[in-house]
Amino acid sequence: MIRIFSLLVGAFFTVVLGYSFTRGAYTAATEPHALTAEKVYHLKPKELELSSNGPFGKFDRQQLQRGFKVYEEVCAACHSIKHVAFRDLAALGYNEAEVKAIAAKATVAGKDPLTGEVKDRPGMPSDYFPPVVYAGLGHPPDLSLITKARHEGPAYVYSLLTGYQAQPAELLKRFPEAKTGEGLHYNPYFANLNLAMPAPLTSEGQVTYSDGTKATVDQMSKDVAAFLVWTAEPKLENRHQTGFWWIGFLIFATVLGYMAYRNVWADKKGH
Repeated sequence: MIRIFSLLVGAFFTVVLGYSFTRGAYTAATEPHALTAEKVYHLKPKELELSSNGPFGKFDRQQLQRGFKVYEEVCAACHSIKHVAFRDLAALGYNEAEVKAIAAKATVAGKDPLTGEVKDRPGMPSDYFPPVVYAGLGHPPDLSLITKARHEGPAYVYSLLTGYQAQPAELLKRFPEAKTGEGLHYNPYFANLNLAMPAPLTSEGQVTYSDGTKATVDQMSKDVAAFLVWTAEPKLENRHQTGFWWIGFLIFATVLGYMAYRNVWADKKGH
């Protein structure tokens, strides 16, 4: 009796779930989706060519240093890169003295070895970039892994930084309720078209590059996007090299196995 009751209950739930799924699928297929400003005006990221792209990609150290300079002088006011240690900057081409100087500009919390009391002190190469205390509204995201956390990450960062513009009159005509609110800024590359962060890169020469590269808004956006690829994947070049080594090894092992097969079974095929 209990078994029959259990079967009936199971059958009931199966029918209910099947009905719900079928009805939902039919509704989704037959009823048109309501258009929203986000669906109509949200744009896919622009294409971005970086030297690190593709399976043969390698970092451009000069570009990474330029990108770090943009981060340090512009982005660091609101965004942290807490997963990066100062000593990691040596991979960008900075020497030991330069890394120490960069670290010393930061203030980090450390324990006094004599008293155990936590005190602020200048940063050291072994320290990680400290968290940013943001005085405004909201919580600006940490940028260490941003290019991995967003679809088409590097292109998204580049597009977002260069995408600020006035809200189109056509958008307001079609979707008057989507007007950019007070304290927000229109950007078609952001998911809901409006974000609280104002354009961080606004004018040419906002940052001065030591290598003489012209610091246009477009160039600075590309450079900081390249730097954030490195913060998210500092071992990218090693990963590429390891991958090619393993591909070569697998090809060699396959050829060796095939030759062994031919040698072992060569005199057996005639029987």
